[in-house]
Amino acid sequence: MKNDTFQDRRAQADAARKALLEKFKNAPGDNDPEVLARQQARAEIVKAREAREKKRAEERKIREAQAAAKAAEQARLAVIAEQEAKAAAARKAAEDAELEEMLRAEQKAARDERYRARKEAKKQRRKG
Repeated sequence: MKNDTFQDRRAQADAARKALLEKFKNAPGDNDPEVLARQQARAEIVKAREAREKKRAEERKIREAQAAAKAAEQARLAVIAEQEAKAAAARKAAEDAELEEMLRAEQKAARDERYRARKEAKKQRRKG
């Protein structure tokens, strides 16, 4: 075990500070080829990232346009289906009205026939 005194610890701290200062003094400057190469590599990475983001944005726009076109087509088909359903309902209503009219005509004819038969029977009774 080492028994460091206060002065020993202080000297070690001073040496560490000097070493750190030397490290920063000896650090390469902005014009150093290594620094420039790293900056260029970072710039290329940023450009590549921007290109990917731009491509994704274009693809997203295409997908959104396709989705909008699909939705418009579905809406158009829904309108056509609704119009066809309305037309079918109108045809059915017309057929039902025609059948109702025919039924009323048949009922009237049957009623008229019963009335005529009653009158004829009454006439026969009076003669007979």
